[in-house]
Formats: sequence, structure tokens, C-alpha cells
Amino acid sequence: MADAVYTHGHHESVLRSHRWRTADNSAAYLLASLRPGLDVLDVGCGPGTITADLAALVAPGRVTAVDAADGVLAQARAVAAERGLDNVVCAVADVHALDFPDDSFDVVHAHQVLQHVGDPVAALREMRRVCRPGGVVAARDSDYAAFAWYPEPPALEEWRGLYRRVARANGGEPDAGRRLLSWARQAGFTDITPSAAVWCFATPEERAWWSALWADRTTESGYARLAVEGGHTTPEGLAAAAGAWREWGASADAWFTVPHGEILCRV
Repeated sequence: MADAVYTHGHHESVLRSHRWRTADNSAAYLLASLRPGLDVLDVGCGPGTITADLAALVAPGRVTAVDAADGVLAQARAVAAERGLDNVVCAVADVHALDFPDDSFDVVHAHQVLQHVGDPVAALREMRRVCRPGGVVAARDSDYAAFAWYPEPPALEEWRGLYRRVARANGGEPDAGRRLLSWARQAGFTDITPSAAVWCFATPEERAWWSALWADRTTESGYARLAVEGGHTTPEGLAAAAGAWREWGASADAWFTVPHGEILCRV
């Protein structure tokens, strides 16, 4: 199994977008499968905003939130505490080798995780192992090749090509959304409900927020360091890409969609 490096890192500009995520805007396809009393494993929980929403929906059931990065778990714990949730437990874990017995959870959920791991099929097998019979394994990932935007400055297309090269050099698959169904089949699932959904950023507030965080991520996050150290670009190239993001965000016509693939797999 190949190791993978998390391309984004945990710079403030990355967590700015992660903290925006909710169960409604990022896991709507899963919500009908939830009910009070279920035990949930949230894989790659990050700062825990989706985790907390899931915990509120399944209480008194428990949500175990895991992430490969120990530092970000403090934020997940803080979000749960701020919302008065006492049914969230956080731990460091590797999705390829989860430290839980077979059949431990009713729901195993991963949002924007499989695009970053070294072996997504093995990860799904492991998620299946810890899911109880009758439960569901749910995964949702974006698909960079399918991102669409207007206006279309050439430098933004260059940014996309650069990001995809860096992500793949780090062992990930940036176009994961379209591959989720195939990966689930390879992992042995037979009862799979595939779907798709999008984020859309088009209001003045949305496009200002989206363009600013990507401009900052492009020059200041772990991605920026990996892009330069890996020989994929230069600091000047990153600055040009960040400028394209700001140019796009300043347009009154600016519109951006992020498509996601989704899978609900019955165990």
C-alpha cells in the first residue's frame, strides 16, 4: 500500500473552508439513514463541524471522530463542547488500519477523505469491516476535473492542472468523485446507492469567501510548500494562480461549482 501525503495541510485557510461544512451542505445524502441511538464513526473528521451535526442527530448514540492529524482533533472536541454534545469521542486513526473491532458501528462516514489516501479501496474495505451488518458506509468526495467556473481566466485552468499534478504526486486522486462507485465495487460492496451533489458559490459573499480562501491556500498552505518542493511550480507561479483567484472573485459575474460523487453502501 502506497503512503500518501495530505496535500492541503491544516493551515488556517484550509480550516476556514472545513469549518464551513455542515451535515446539510456536505452529507445530505446520508441524513435519511440516521436516527437516534445509532453509533457512528466519522473518518477524517477535521475540525468537527460535520461530526457535531451527526452527533446531534443520533444522540444518545455515540459518534467516534477520528483523524490522522492529532492537532485538528482539539478543534473537533471544542466544537462538540461548544454545542453541549457529550456523545462525541475523538481519536487519532489511520483509515487503512482502524483500531476498532469488527462490527463496531452502525454508520461509517468519510467526507473528502478517499481522494487523499494511498489506497482508497483498502480504506473502504476497512470501513466495511468495522460496520455492523445492516449498517451503511458513506463516502463523499469532490472531483477537481469537473469543477466549473465563469469567468474563465487561463491562469485558473493552469491552477487546476497544477493542483491535480501535486495531489497525484502526493499519492492521492483529485478526481475521486467519479471513482467512488468503482472503488466501492472493488472493495466488495454489492448494495450501493451512488449519487452526486454540488456546492455552488455565486453570491457576492460566497465568491469573495471562496476566492480569498483559495488564494490564501495557494500561497500559504502546506499545498504551496509541496508544490514548490516537488518541483511542480515556483513561488512566482503560485502567486500568479492566487492572483487569478482574486481576479475571478472580483467579477460580478463570478460563478463556481464543485461537483461531488457520493456512495451509500449497505453492509
